[in-house]
Amino acid sequence: MTGAVDNTVNTLDVTMAVVVGGLFTIGFHLMLQRSLMRIVLGFILLGHGTNMLLLVAGGTPGRPPVLEGQPVNPAEPADPLPQAMALTSIVITFGLTAFLMALAYRSWRLSGSDEVRDDVEDRRIDIALQRAGADEVTGPPERTAGARLRDGSEPGGEGDDSEPDHRDDDGTAPGDHR
Repeated sequence: MTGAVDNTVNTLDVTMAVVVGGLFTIGFHLMLQRSLMRIVLGFILLGHGTNMLLLVAGGTPGRPPVLEGQPVNPAEPADPLPQAMALTSIVITFGLTAFLMALAYRSWRLSGSDEVRDDVEDRRIDIALQRAGADEVTGPPERTAGARLRDGSEPGGEGDDSEPDHRDDDGTAPGDHR
C-alpha cells in the first residue's frame, strides 16, 4: 500500500512527553517558591525540560523528522537543527544559572538567608492605591486604633515622614554582615 502513513504512537514518545511535562511542572513549581535556591533549581529543571523537548521534537534519531508519506531512506541524514538548538540552550542555561547562583549568594551574604522577602515599599504603594480607590467611592477611610501592617509598623498617613525599620527578626539590617 503506497502513501500509507503509520500514525501509531511510540511508547518512547509518550514516556518522553511525560518526562518533559514533569520537568516543566516541577520547574515552574520550584520557581514560585520564596527560597532563592529553589528558584535556581527550578530554572535548571526548566532548562533540562527545554533540552529534552528540543531533542524529542527532532523525531526518531537517524531519520528526518518530516517523512511526507515517502519510504524511509536510511541514507538520509537526520535534521541537525534540534541538536544545535539543544546545544545553544545548554550554553544559555549554564550562563544564566551561574548568574542566578551569584545573585543568590550575594543576597545570602547581605541578608543572611536565601528567602525573598516582601518589599515594604510595594506594600505602602498598595495601601495608598487602596485608599485612593476607597476615597473615590466612600470618602476618606476611617483610621482604626491600633491598625498595623504585617511588619508591625503603622500605615503611613498624612505627614508621616518616618523612615521604616528594615531590620530582620534577628536585628540585622540589609547590608549587615555577620
